Amino acid sequence: MAGKKSSTTTPKADKNTEKAGTFDKAAAAEQVRRITPILRKTYPNATIALHFANPLELLIATILSAQCTDVRVNLVTKDLFKKYASASDWANADPKQIEEDIRTCGFYHNKAVSIQGAARKIVDDFGGKVPGTMEELLTLPGVGRKTANVVLGNAFGVPAIACDTHVIRLSRRLQLSENSDPVKLESDLADIVPKRDWTLFSHLLIFHGRRICAARKPHCPECPIAQYCPAANRPDLW
Repeated sequence: MAGKKSSTTTPKADKNTEKAGTFDKAAAAEQVRRITPILRKTYPNATIALHFANPLELLIATILSAQCTDVRVNLVTKDLFKKYASASDWANADPKQIEEDIRTCGFYHNKAVSIQGAARKIVDDFGGKVPGTMEELLTLPGVGRKTANVVLGNAFGVPAIACDTHVIRLSRRLQLSENSDPVKLESDLADIVPKRDWTLFSHLLIFHGRRICAARKPHCPECPIAQYCPAANRPDLW
């Protein structure tokens, strides 16, 4: 709500998923310490690719980005955010019109339902303003931890780790965690990445995943952190 101090909540790790003796958290933390400055230097402009001017726009854009490229979302929202400028605009719109306006982003029916549901919740419970805490964001229809973390970290300046496919893939290859489940991975990274760097670290891994550490064929010879990567030139670990 307006004027309420922003906060974030880190999920508790599921200890039953860890295999005793197979994961060294101290080594993972040292891995983070080594690669972070290199990635910072390599990607000095690492930031979110989605275009937005306020928390509501970022919330909508993030919902639209599911199974859709950021480039496509930015093309769609360029005009979309002029048409729907407030939560009330989204809440009171014809659902079919919203579907038509976001059709090219894919899964338009489900996304329209989520967007309008979130907008109505924002209007009814939060005075028309996107809430700034994890707990409140998770009450919005269609909003999970990843979306909430994107909004918290980039619109509110609250340290947050957004575990998208790139973050999951690179964390596994760099042996920063044994978990591929986003919530469990978020908890693991929160333990080894300094809190002040949570948002940036997510962006650095995303940039590196898009430019070098591709899913099917990473460009290990060009990788600036290959010397610290157990999976470098190891297809069996990809």
